[in-house]
Amino acid sequence: MIFDRFRLNGQVALVTGGTRGIGLAIAEALGEAGAKIYISGRTRSGAAEDRLAKAGVDCDFVAADMMKDNAADALVAETLSRAGRLDILVNNAGIAIHGDSGEFSDAIWREIMTVNVDAVFRTCRAALAPMRRQGGGVILNIGSISGIVSNIPQNQVAYNTSKAAVHMMTKSLASEVAAENIRVNAIAPGYIETDMSRGGIANPDWFPTWRSMTPMGRVGQPEEVAAAALFLCSAAASYVTGEVLVIDGGYTTR
Repeated sequence: MIFDRFRLNGQVALVTGGTRGIGLAIAEALGEAGAKIYISGRTRSGAAEDRLAKAGVDCDFVAADMMKDNAADALVAETLSRAGRLDILVNNAGIAIHGDSGEFSDAIWREIMTVNVDAVFRTCRAALAPMRRQGGGVILNIGSISGIVSNIPQNQVAYNTSKAAVHMMTKSLASEVAAENIRVNAIAPGYIETDMSRGGIANPDWFPTWRSMTPMGRVGQPEEVAAAALFLCSAAASYVTGEVLVIDGGYTTR
C-alpha cells in the first residue's frame, strides 16, 4: 500500500526547536506516523509535551542551547543514549533579527549565523556517524523563502544570508552522503503563522505587502509545513535528496 510508505514505525526522530511553531507541528506529524520523537529547546515546554501526548505521540525532551559550540554533539549523544539510534534529524531551531545593514552589529550577525548555520552544520555532522553505522537516515533542514528571494519590506540581510547557506549546505551534503543511504532535504517556508512571525503579521507596515505578494492571499499554518516534512522524512520520498521544497502560497512566483 502506498500509504504505508508514509509510516515511520520503529524510527527515532530528533527535532531541534521542537517546542513550538513549525518544529512542534513537525514533531506531531512524525509522531502520529509512528516515530519516537525527541524535541529539543533551550527550555522545556509543558504545553508542547501535553499537546503531543494528547495526539498520542511518544515524545521526550532534550535540553539544548544551540548558541553553545558543544550543543549539537551533546544533543545527538543524549538522544542516542536514550534511544539507541537516530533515523531522522530535523534541524528547525533558528532565529530571525531584522535591521538596517549599516547599523547591524557584528554580535547580532554572529548570533544569527551561530544558530541558523553553524548549529545546523554541527548537528548534521554529529548525526552522520550513527546514521552510517545503522545503514542510513534522513536529515531535513528548515530553510526559508528568504534564502531564495530578498523579501520585503523588512531589512534582514543576515537572516536571508543564513537561510541561503542552509539551502546550499543541504544540497552539498546530500550529494556527499547519497551513496550511504542518507537523504538530505530542506523545506523553505514562506510566511507561516508562528510566534516568530506574529509580530510581522500584526505590523501594519509589513503585513499588507506580505499578503499582496502571496498569490494565495494568506499566511500558512505550521501543519501545512509539517505535512511536507512527513513526506520528505518518510519512505514515500525515498528517491528525493538535495531538494529545497518551497511552501509559500506562491510568494516566490512573483
